[in-house]
Amino acid sequence: MIEDKIFLDIDKAVEQIQRWKEASQKIVFTNGCFDLLHVGHVMYLQEAKSLGDKLIVAVNSDASVSKLKGPHRPIKDEYNRMSIMAALQSVDMVLLFGTETPYEIIQQVVPDILVKGGDWSPDQIVGSDIVLSHGGEVRSLQFLEGYSTTALEKKILDSYKYC
Repeated sequence: MIEDKIFLDIDKAVEQIQRWKEASQKIVFTNGCFDLLHVGHVMYLQEAKSLGDKLIVAVNSDASVSKLKGPHRPIKDEYNRMSIMAALQSVDMVLLFGTETPYEIIQQVVPDILVKGGDWSPDQIVGSDIVLSHGGEVRSLQFLEGYSTTALEKKILDSYKYC
């Protein structure tokens, strides 16, 4: 069930993550806005999941998306974005964060593998210091050119010019 994958209480999420770790399951963590889901996101999340046993996705709150992307974003609200993430087979847990970065969540989760898309170099990935100091790894995954929420938003807006 979608609701079973969404954790709004970080303490309950950490309890579940601890159970996974005790069962020797490798935890992969990523984060993002995931405003308009596209094939680049789906392939990225599938690749992330292939690196471990459990994939945790931290989704930016509406307020943090607006702060990062501007007042016209997000297009979809946080409940919508989290529910879509939770519906994906590759995703095992969805968290929400309202801070500028997911650093505090990464401190609590301490994943085995921290990933971001290929437009981020490993040394730029927030939380890499935490993961590396615990013997984990930080990876920059393949970036699928031509697919981005910003490009999709532009295409939609451009199509309205001709209506």
